[in-house]
Amino acid sequence: MTTAAQTDLHHLALKLLQEDANKIHHLISVQLDNLTLPSCPLYEDVLDTQMFGLSREIDFAVRAGLITREVGREILDNLEQKLAYLYTLSTPKSKED
Repeated sequence: MTTAAQTDLHHLALKLLQEDANKIHHLISVQLDNLTLPSCPLYEDVLDTQMFGLSREIDFAVRAGLITREVGREILDNLEQKLAYLYTLSTPKSKED
């Protein structure tokens, strides 16, 4: 495979993985805004299932040589940070002032 083709595949893999991460972020955001609380088993099941699926996609892309393990870890870490922020926004604050 030529270097140009490898570069194109690398960029395509990154684009698709980032799109999937963005879809998960959006799904969880909508779920927290409209449907459930973070303590709901449905929320936890959706989150676990989606994150597992994305991690398997990333693992495949790494094994196929399309991205590095570090890039895959960055995608997951970035999504986890965004989801943690959403979680803090949706968690009721205690009134211990």
